[in-house]
Amino acid sequence: MSPELQRLVELYITLSVCTGLGWLVGPYVGPKLLDRVGQWLFWVGMPLSVLGFVLNVQLTLDVWWAGWVALLAFWGAWGLGELWLRWRGAHWSLPQRGSFLLTAMAGNTGYVGYPVCLFLVGPSYFGWAVVFDLMNTLAGSYGLGVWLAAKLGGRRAKPWLALVRNPMLWAALLALALYQVSRPAWLNVSLKTIAWSMVVVCLVLMGVRLRQVRHWGKLKSVAASLGIKMLVIPLLVGLLLQGFGVPAPVRLTLVLQAGMPPALATLVLTEAYGLEPSFTVSAIGLGLGLLLVTLPLWLALFGGGIG
Repeated sequence: MSPELQRLVELYITLSVCTGLGWLVGPYVGPKLLDRVGQWLFWVGMPLSVLGFVLNVQLTLDVWWAGWVALLAFWGAWGLGELWLRWRGAHWSLPQRGSFLLTAMAGNTGYVGYPVCLFLVGPSYFGWAVVFDLMNTLAGSYGLGVWLAAKLGGRRAKPWLALVRNPMLWAALLALALYQVSRPAWLNVSLKTIAWSMVVVCLVLMGVRLRQVRHWGKLKSVAASLGIKMLVIPLLVGLLLQGFGVPAPVRLTLVLQAGMPPALATLVLTEAYGLEPSFTVSAIGLGLGLLLVTLPLWLALFGGGIG
């Protein structure tokens, strides 16, 4: 077994173990506790995760172009999602529409995208993956995503107030402000450890939700959401970057990030704003499986020149 394939297997074993743990404890987790965990992740856990990741990577000037690609991918997915809803989802409830849009737009560019990019492209281009994730998180999942979740969710919230109160926004700004500040090594290590521990908490939460789903309805609509997120958008991003002559390692890194399955953040927002949990969990779970198919595809189409 090649080292790359071995790392991929280890990644999916980790995902399976964490979600499996959530599946096992699911029957013993009440709705009130589940709600509190979702709220805690939104207000505390995920902001700490942003600090941990941003403060532990090298950010050079050129990698900030990855942020523009992230914006293009996110807003393009939003536009395609709105068009699909006008065509097939006009009769849906607002929470269902919100879950469809979030899962079509927000990719798991951190918890899955980071390790995938590291072993397929290498650490030399990891800064591009981090900036893509930062912009995807700040302006996407916890920017436009929060606005949409507050607007369409079952819990009444003013969209613009939700943006201002968004803890991820302030965590990202704090991380950028502290980036050039000298910090003790133990602090960086502690923040990085906390950041990765949030991976486990989110995956366990997803496993709990998977166990508690009573029906997997609207699978055709989930497939449409995943088609936008994991096929159409990364293909368009790859063709655009290839047309501009972007080097293969950078191109592949950005295509991989654009094609990640729906983010665990969509589950956090679903819990926090009262969207449709069964739709969100279905998209996340099926998206992780679809990733096994799409990774070889992107390597074949846009990985030319990777040594």
